[in-house]
Amino acid sequence: MPVPKGSTIDPARTRSAIVEAATPLLYERGLDGVGVAELCARLGVSKETLYRHFGTKDGLVRAVLEARSERVHAWIGAAVAAAGDDPADQLAAVFDALGRWYAEPEFRGCAMVNAAAQHHVEPVRALTERHLNRHLDLLTDIAARAGASDPVALGRQLLMLVEGATVVAAHHSVVDAAAQARTAALALLAGNQARSPL
Repeated sequence: MPVPKGSTIDPARTRSAIVEAATPLLYERGLDGVGVAELCARLGVSKETLYRHFGTKDGLVRAVLEARSERVHAWIGAAVAAAGDDPADQLAAVFDALGRWYAEPEFRGCAMVNAAAQHHVEPVRALTERHLNRHLDLLTDIAARAGASDPVALGRQLLMLVEGATVVAAHHSVVDAAAQARTAALALLAGNQARSPL
């Protein structure tokens, strides 16, 4: 990322620009699919710049995964918020958003789960766990507001549908994985509402 003549170097902006440029490349090719030399050449930065901002390639990978997790949660949160106050509509919006993502030509599955499968080491596993826990919190909240008798258990089941649909959409020839998971999720939500004893 060459700095235009006469401008000042902003380390935070440089770091952010590197993360933004590296994200699609690492998502498409995988964490091990591109070496440091090629990564630097494709990003337009020197190895020294990469190491100064991230320490190692693993540092860049962590930064990319953290940034992607933030974007995914903001995107899903916006879809839920746009759906209104009805928990069933909010849950449907999660799967509708996922369906749009699955249809994108560059879709390669969940970057966090892909990373954990490639590098089952504690730092990546911990990032993936945090990412999935944020999904779980959102889904559990929807379940609680819907009046589920056990929102925590239902939240876990809904998370399994979200992640299962994502894996199936990425690795199987099911074109309507999100729609099928949506149907199952809404049935689970309707069937788990606490019933009045009267």
